[in-house]
Formats: sequence, C-alpha cells, structure tokens
Amino acid sequence: MGFGPPQGRPTVTDDEIAAIMDPPPRVRTLRNMLGATGDALDPVIDLYRPYVTGLDRLPRDGRFLLVGNHTAFGFAEILLMPYYTRRELGVRVRPLAERALGQMTGLGGDLVAAFGGVVGHPDTARELMRHNETVLVFPGGGREMPKFKGEEYQLKWDGRSGFARVAIESGYPIVPVGLVGSDDVYEPLFERDSTLGRLSQSIGERFGGRTDMAMPLVRGIGPTLIPRPQRMYLEFGEPISTTAPNGTTDHTRWVETVKSTTQQALEQILADLQAIRAGDPYRSLNPLAWSRAAQPPKTVSRAI
Repeated sequence: MGFGPPQGRPTVTDDEIAAIMDPPPRVRTLRNMLGATGDALDPVIDLYRPYVTGLDRLPRDGRFLLVGNHTAFGFAEILLMPYYTRRELGVRVRPLAERALGQMTGLGGDLVAAFGGVVGHPDTARELMRHNETVLVFPGGGREMPKFKGEEYQLKWDGRSGFARVAIESGYPIVPVGLVGSDDVYEPLFERDSTLGRLSQSIGERFGGRTDMAMPLVRGIGPTLIPRPQRMYLEFGEPISTTAPNGTTDHTRWVETVKSTTQQALEQILADLQAIRAGDPYRSLNPLAWSRAAQPPKTVSRAI
C-alpha cells in the first residue's frame, strides 16, 4: 500500500513499532513455518513457468525499497515479488500493508506479521529501513485493485509520494517491480464511465464511502467466477538512486522527481511485459506450448 496524504494519516503506536523487529514468540514460530513452506513451493511455482527477469539487478545487500503495482487478482504480486526476492538473495521482504490488515488480531494478524507485513506508515517504513530490511510498497494501495474494463495495468498513485520521501530520508535505492498476467485472471465486463460502472461506484460510495473502491462485475472461465489460468510475467527494474544531486535545495521537488522517475520506470516495465505476453503462446498456460514458453535471455538475467 502507499502512505497516503499527510493530512488524516493515522499514527502508529509504540507497541506497533516495537513489534516490527521483535514479534511475540507465536509470530516467530509461524514465520519459521512459512519459511519452510516457501522453500517447498519452489517446484510448484516453477511448474507454472512464470517469466521472471531482472533478478540480477537487485542490490546484493538487500537494502532497497521494492515499489510494485497492485493487480485485480492481488494475491499474485503479494506472493511472487517477495518470493523471488528471497529466492535470489535469501532475504525476507517486509510488505507495507493496509492498516486494516496490519492491525488484524488473532491468527489472521499473526499470519500477516509472520509474513513480514507491517502497517503502511512512514514511521514503520523508517524503522524497517533503520534495520536495513528489504521493504515492499504498493503506492496505489487498495484503490489500485478494482479494475474496470480498459484499466488493466494502470497505476493509480495520484498524489502519493510518501514512499519516495522516506526512501530519500533513509538513503534507500528504489527498485521498481512490475507484474503482468494477474489483471487477466478475471475479465471486467464494463467500463467505469458506463451506466453499470457509475452504478457500481454509487453503491461503493454508499457502503464504503469511496467511489474508487467500487468493485466491477467480472467473469472468469466462461460466465463463471472460476479464475482463468494465466501465466505471470515479473520484472525487477534497474535500481533508482534517491541521493539528491549536489546543490539540490528544493527537497519537495526532488521528492516529486524520484516519485515520477519511479512511476515512469514501472509503467515502462508493465508495457514491456505486456508486449512480451502478447507474443507468448504459453500465456494461457497451455501445456501443449510448454517448449515454446518465452524466457528471459540468460545474458541479461537469470531465467527461472
């Protein structure tokens, strides 16, 4: 998620900050179990032949901020971006979660914490960076997930630049990471400005207070909600330095420059992956096309 605008941003408690690096024993136990499960997932994930490139670009010390795109089928990026980072570098990725997720209680909250998730807030991000942790953020937050027809793979960052501000303060490089394929698991049936689209937004505002979280009507296989098999395409971009050039005096402008540079880099990654996907006969996970499944050139990046 993103940090949101400064005004109205909720605070985090001292207990939340303390639990970031020193979770209770039950969370540590779950974390060990999840780590073992993650290792066992290797053959399962490889079976689906995800296209993964750019892993060689990741800073070897693990000290960087991953900035990704949310998709309509949000589970894929939340799983694959940390998974491949850990598989390449052996580091745990700490996702910044929506406040409702980060403050869950009971087993659900313990699972979020065991996965590494923390409340998405500048203070929690600074604490993670103070300990040189690898951090993952989705600046669009949850509002980037509801996709109407024609909105696939579009970023909805608006004025959110908190991630850039905190990365600059901590001297953290930013690595844009894009995922394509997940927006095609379900097909939106109408556009946001259509009659049904406006009705969905009206219902969303009535029940949730926000039109940007309205859920469109979608379909999966045929007329059902069974997810359509789709190959995933993941690319880690070149690290973006957040160190201001000598003589920089306008801090606000530098924050906006870093934010814009990151957004443009991520949009280019998404465009490139969509172009690769368009010519891939394996895009719908057709087993008959297995031998023709496109993979990244080994001279550029390690093929998975």
